[in-house]
Amino acid sequence: MSRDELLRRRLGRRHFLGLTAGGAASALVACGNDDDDDEAALPPTPTPEPDEPEPDPTPTPEPDDDGDEVVDQGQVLIGDVVDHALEPQGWAGDYGFVTFRLHTGVVDGEPAYFIRCDASDEAFAQQEGLVHVPLMENALDAGAGYADLYLFENGVPGQLPVLSTAPHMDDFTPAYRISIVRFNGDPVELDSASAVAEAASDGDISIEATNNIVNYPVVKWPGGEMPHDEVRTDYLGDGQLLEPVDVDGGTVTFKLHKCFPLSRYIVTDVSMAPMAPMMNVAPSPGTHALTDAGATAKILVFGNGIEGAGPMGFQKSVTDTNPGDAEWSSFWDHFTFVWEDGTEPEVLRNYGEVQAREDAGDLQRFNGTPDSHPELFVVNCPVPVIAPVEE
Repeated sequence: MSRDELLRRRLGRRHFLGLTAGGAASALVACGNDDDDDEAALPPTPTPEPDEPEPDPTPTPEPDDDGDEVVDQGQVLIGDVVDHALEPQGWAGDYGFVTFRLHTGVVDGEPAYFIRCDASDEAFAQQEGLVHVPLMENALDAGAGYADLYLFENGVPGQLPVLSTAPHMDDFTPAYRISIVRFNGDPVELDSASAVAEAASDGDISIEATNNIVNYPVVKWPGGEMPHDEVRTDYLGDGQLLEPVDVDGGTVTFKLHKCFPLSRYIVTDVSMAPMAPMMNVAPSPGTHALTDAGATAKILVFGNGIEGAGPMGFQKSVTDTNPGDAEWSSFWDHFTFVWEDGTEPEVLRNYGEVQAREDAGDLQRFNGTPDSHPELFVVNCPVPVIAPVEE
């Protein structure tokens, strides 16, 4: 059986996608603020101390009170993480879990529930316990790939953040530009982007658009939510959540995947909308524009070779950068690498090793996947925890 036949059979068995290049192409569509007044409008979150040391990129276990070595749980990067484990907790799938605090917004008069992961503004990221991703601000220069999120400085009690889009809408992107709304007179409740625009037009409010782009993936929206996986054997399986979104408890729990060299990541949405049901994540066609905007990093996925816990059933993926790097982003351009016939596959653990084997003619690169090539797509993969990834 040829390499291509083997790959297509494996992709079919893993039901990673069943797209043609033409079908994939038809699917593609698409907060810097130095004002300290933002804090009152935001849901409360743990705030790092100003003198907190930088995360150690290679954390090591420390002894407990009895002198025994405790299990290394890595370095948590996001303040909204309330619990996590790096390894499986009694299930067969090779992933741990991470539980986030849930936040509530409103879109077109209905609730939408989201998690908070990254921010392009460094001061805001530190204040709110988010990952600083300066690259996301490039979306503003491009004028594409982001939506609007309105926070209220002096709104009525119980005023929720207003989102301009969510996954049930054709323009959804979780990359939101934060704007601060201030009422000029008596406040009233606003529950949609159109209501915000109308109030601004009437002179009832003023809007301060910041330069801060945040990554706030929406996990439950009007008419839908991310599916959960009760079997918990495969990377994709029946969903990227381990249980239904817990609105009453205010939490949501994801599979926590591993990729070389340091990232422990979640998968929330994909820019190629027809792929979303196959991956059991949210569609985010708006994030497609982030590639041309220069707001993305790269994820290198393997389509054959040594079997393992990667997305396609082979070795774990590789990122080109790590959280904390100036060129890192949680919005990843997805590339698939396939070992050429007659080559000897090996586990590759960093971007340089992959490039070297590609330059040697041992690996063939596909934009997206072999089925979607030459169309590239973006997967949103926030990294709430870092820890060295072993083979």
